[in-house]
Amino acid sequence: MNKSAVTGVGSTVGRIGAIATNVFREVIRDRILYLVGFYALAMLLAYRLLPEIAAATEKKILLDLGLAAMAVLGLIVAIFVGTNLINKEIEKRTVFVLIAKPVSRVEFIIGKHWGLSGVLAVLVTAMTAINLAILYVAKVPFSVRDLLISSSFLFLQLSLITAIALGFGVCTSSLLATLFTFGVFLMGQFSQDLVKFGKLAKNPSIEAATQGLYLVLPDLSRLDLKNQAVYNLIPTADVLVANASYAVLYIVFVLAIAALLFSTREF
Repeated sequence: MNKSAVTGVGSTVGRIGAIATNVFREVIRDRILYLVGFYALAMLLAYRLLPEIAAATEKKILLDLGLAAMAVLGLIVAIFVGTNLINKEIEKRTVFVLIAKPVSRVEFIIGKHWGLSGVLAVLVTAMTAINLAILYVAKVPFSVRDLLISSSFLFLQLSLITAIALGFGVCTSSLLATLFTFGVFLMGQFSQDLVKFGKLAKNPSIEAATQGLYLVLPDLSRLDLKNQAVYNLIPTADVLVANASYAVLYIVFVLAIAALLFSTREF
């Protein structure tokens, strides 16, 4: 690779990094990390109340509750912030300033995704640390390795949802983008069940339709390891690598579509 190519790549990464940093700072300034405080308070309340509600199963419930709450709070940020990132720039007219600069629309989309993914990484890391502390104080038996793997795959899932939210946010209003993204999330959670339903129907048309939906929709169940972490059933390393690779490739694919759609918009 010649010197000019290296310089070009460095400039591209620098521009993407600048956009990502700006997004990160903006989202943090919106007090999004208050969710961390809310999560800590909710877990403390659960720690105090669960012994009186379910004495026999409190420990498993506390572990399951902590992982589920992390997923819900992260999903709220990924969908509601992600769908609004592009439209906010358009409404404020700041998109004209960005496009006037030597920043391609592909770099713009990737920078937005990196910035919000950075926020989600901080959010998931902070909530994981709080969860570990509460579980330790409550003397809940758990595997640190399994919990960290589950949290890592939760981040991948949220990053994928962020890419989908950006894709819808590029071509429609924030409200519709939010609804569409949430719909894809729900269908993605049950995409494997769609295939099973198609086979049970024993109808070639239905089976072909469900297979098509499975190929298009993200298989989010691959990235949901909450139950596996609770019951120490984390998949083997080769399965984890395959599922992580699936998430990364899907993110790249969705961002490519989002960038293509954004490049066709006129401002």
